[in-house]
Amino acid sequence: MKVLIVEDEVRLADALGHIMKEQNYVADITHDGTDGLYYALTNEYDVIILDIMLPGKNGFQIVEKLRESRIRTPVLLLTARDDITDKVNGLDKGADDYLTKPFIPEELLARIRALSRRQGEVIIDEMIFGDLSLNLSSNDLCCGDKSIHLAYKEFEVLKLLMSNSGRIISKETLITRVWGNDSDAEDNNVEAYISFLRKKLAFVGSLIEIGTIRKVGYRLEESQ
Repeated sequence: MKVLIVEDEVRLADALGHIMKEQNYVADITHDGTDGLYYALTNEYDVIILDIMLPGKNGFQIVEKLRESRIRTPVLLLTARDDITDKVNGLDKGADDYLTKPFIPEELLARIRALSRRQGEVIIDEMIFGDLSLNLSSNDLCCGDKSIHLAYKEFEVLKLLMSNSGRIISKETLITRVWGNDSDAEDNNVEAYISFLRKKLAFVGSLIEIGTIRKVGYRLEESQ
């Protein structure tokens, strides 16, 4: 299981990371709300542990933005106050559960397990589109007997295109999901990575192409 921890209390964040490690979970940790949103938008997690009071962006803003971006990763909110208003607000924004500090590790782990079961603990190692296979562990793009390794952002761009089954993805969506909503990335950054990917698709000899829908975005298409 892969977990994102967004907690500005460094000692608590480290303790949470240790608890995850003891369970053989993989944990990414950040202490800032803006960074936390970037991690959540650009990576795949089974569960997100999210403090409410954070620098940059608070937990409510983060979970609201995730749901607006159609990211359905289960979110467990942490609150220092046993305040029903905070809890109702968090759930209304799209959080799945909440836990009041202080808490015992056993309860935290039980809630994480419950959320992951609700999500469905299905581990997918590769994505398929036409004659293409994208390995989600190694970032390798394969077609028949040929393969090539993708750089991180190449991988994220192609994964987003493949996961949308040929639907059009706008440049704005690519920037938000791959570079982050607060990044300085512009349209030319997207265009550059689309060009890189087209060359790699040609290298492996795929029939799949990245089509440009003028003034709208990109989608995967199978050449005739």
